[in-house]
Amino acid sequence: MGKPLVVVFSGAGMSTDSGIPDYRGPQGLWRRDPEAEKVVTYAYYMADPEVRRRSWRMRAEVEALAARPNAAHLAVAELERGGTPVRVITQNVDGLHQLAGMPSRKVFELHGTARAVVCTACHARSGMDEALARVAAGEPDPGCLACGGVLKSATVMFGQRLDPEVLSKAVAVAKGCHVFIAVGTTLQVQPAASLASMAAEAGARLIIVNAEETPYDALADEVIREPIGTALPALLARIGDLGPPPGPPSGSDA
Repeated sequence: MGKPLVVVFSGAGMSTDSGIPDYRGPQGLWRRDPEAEKVVTYAYYMADPEVRRRSWRMRAEVEALAARPNAAHLAVAELERGGTPVRVITQNVDGLHQLAGMPSRKVFELHGTARAVVCTACHARSGMDEALARVAAGEPDPGCLACGGVLKSATVMFGQRLDPEVLSKAVAVAKGCHVFIAVGTTLQVQPAASLASMAAEAGARLIIVNAEETPYDALADEVIREPIGTALPALLARIGDLGPPPGPPSGSDA
């Protein structure tokens, strides 16, 4: 028998050590500047060129593409390389799990990726770095080079639905895993947050690693409040030493 199938469900807290702000946390951008939420709200973004210009300026200033994986991302990838079957479900759009070494096919990005842009008209995709280069060269609201349509990051904005295929795969691995670790997430954004209860109800060991309380703490087998950068590597090292699970993971083919 093999090792247990481990799902790591990551939220914004996973990437704060990489310099990426937690937008919804107690000191998050949305709480400090409610107007900023407009730049990631689809209806505002599509209707108002000034909102789009502000969005591009913000992306250029944040330099999220320069962020590097931190100890937590690296520990997840190391667990996978060590032979433990790992799947990552992430609410983050920073691509740091893949940069840390997780195979892309094993990472389910519920909210898309900020490392690409997509045309809202013809759906052509290209790199975010190309779009930001155009902004730096003097285009405050770059349009699609193929059809002239409005470009946006390849992320799921407020007002857009999650990709049903990605969500379906995430549900499958949540229901089929032996260990489900929710890390750096408030577990308040639905339907993603419900994956934790799906896993627990299917018999998985639910572990929550988060500084703040979550609605699912009472359901968890273990709650860890220590800093993610040290707590998650220690937890994953412990899990990597576990023996065979009680039965084969039903979602291991996802």
